[in-house]
Amino acid sequence: MYQYKGFDDTIAAISTPSGPGGIGIVRLSGSDSVAVLEKIFVDPLRRPVRDWKGFTARHGWLGAPGGQLVDEVLVTVMRAPRSYTAEDVAEIGCHGGTAAVRAVLGLCLQHGARLAEPGEFTKRAFLNGRLDLAQAEAVLDVISAGTSVALRAGAGQLKGELSIELESVRSRLLTVLAGLEAVLNFPEDATDVRQEDALPRELDAALQKLDQLLATAHSGRILRDGLKVVICGKPNVGKSSLLNALLREPRAIVTDVAGTTRDTLEERADIDGIPLRLVDTAGLLDPRDKVEEEAVRRSRLMIAEADIVLLVVDGSCQMEEADRAIRSAIQNRHVILVCNKSDLPRVAALDGVEASATVTVSALTHAGLEPLKAQLLKVALDGRTLPVEGAVVTSLRHVEALRLARECVARARQSALAHSPAEFSAEDLKSAVNALDAITGRNVDADVVDEIFSRFCIGK
Repeated sequence: MYQYKGFDDTIAAISTPSGPGGIGIVRLSGSDSVAVLEKIFVDPLRRPVRDWKGFTARHGWLGAPGGQLVDEVLVTVMRAPRSYTAEDVAEIGCHGGTAAVRAVLGLCLQHGARLAEPGEFTKRAFLNGRLDLAQAEAVLDVISAGTSVALRAGAGQLKGELSIELESVRSRLLTVLAGLEAVLNFPEDATDVRQEDALPRELDAALQKLDQLLATAHSGRILRDGLKVVICGKPNVGKSSLLNALLREPRAIVTDVAGTTRDTLEERADIDGIPLRLVDTAGLLDPRDKVEEEAVRRSRLMIAEADIVLLVVDGSCQMEEADRAIRSAIQNRHVILVCNKSDLPRVAALDGVEASATVTVSALTHAGLEPLKAQLLKVALDGRTLPVEGAVVTSLRHVEALRLARECVARARQSALAHSPAEFSAEDLKSAVNALDAITGRNVDADVVDEIFSRFCIGK
């Protein structure tokens, strides 16, 4: 288990976004949270902060003892262990201006707290046992969720849905392992569980559950990271207009001049709960100068990283060799051929262009956008159903651990069926349990924990 040193101190950080706002929150956590607050909080009714019960909120002012008052505040105290970090926590709600929250944080730091590290509040919640590591990672998923479905998946993991499924598999494996250990340690008394139907049956059930969890990883990755959809094509076929139409706002500059877009532009969109990262690219042409050369290079890089490529052609013109050359250059990517400008007479013949789907649209009138969105969802999910209930695996770290656990369980099952020494199956099952424990944090390297929480903001 990861061990943390330094729980004796009290940390403080701003927990709301920077910039003007109606309210700002500065959070304290640690054994001296109440003591720090008592030094800087001025209660009009002179009630000592140390006497407050948990989940008590008080109105008052904040300022240095005997000094000038900084701001009017509402303070909430939560006593250990019934708090986010399972430590004494105080949250100071002040006005949301930059100067106000910085002044409040400064008072906390001057009177005994230190500035929190990124993710340290959630790290303390994990290390104090209030959250397991999978739940702690879900906090970041909830914060960064861009769609309602992504939020539901993150909230489910935060609630413990994934952890419950992992615990079920772990318990099953430990039961089998206990039987194998009995055979190894007391061979004269124990029944060889490998000769019974119970062991293969239990391991088959564990494999089935692991497969079910792994089957959610594709959709989970999309929900967490978003689907990267790159719009490409020749200059002046309507790529930027299509981006604006999908976003329903004029984010990209559109003119009649070929080559207007000279850099990539990425925007986020939501289609039926699927988060999309829409990327408009410069037209793929023979560059005329250094700027266009760099623009084309970036466009090709975006295409190479895309989940789906929207290859846009001008339906009002004959297709040229350049259109087909662009398609030939797109390798190992799902391609949707988008025949734009359906508001004009159709001229282009699309025969012979390989694509996952072909959709006719008008970026000008928005005709055909709904069929295009439907095709995006169909290609994105690759025949799968978007999981809306139950555990969803959203982290690559979790996927790798689950795959390792599955490999170990499969080897243990094969060893048992081959009547190999019980030690073989036992060692593989121990490795499988360790892999599952790496997800929940029972058995995880310190470097992994530190890397996970380094992705958090300081106030969380």
